Amino acid sequence: MQERYVSMKTLKIIVEKHPDGYVAYPLGLKGVVVAEGDTYEEALAEVKSAIQFHIETFGNDAFENNDIMETFVAEVAV
Repeated sequence: MQERYVSMKTLKIIVEKHPDGYVAYPLGLKGVVVAEGDTYEEALAEVKSAIQFHIETFGNDAFENNDIMETFVAEVAV
């Protein structure tokens, strides 16, 4: 059995407000991890739980190789 070592990491989370609730997803993980909730706090708690499960499943392989230093949200008209 292969032992997986995962150190504590801080991830940036995007939380979107929609008419029917909130959607949250992390940056810096391989694969898709998305959660939703009726409130901002609920969506954040749900995505944290989903991230923990993802990391428990894939170990350090869950993380992308690049470190995101800052995250910006911008708008453009198209």
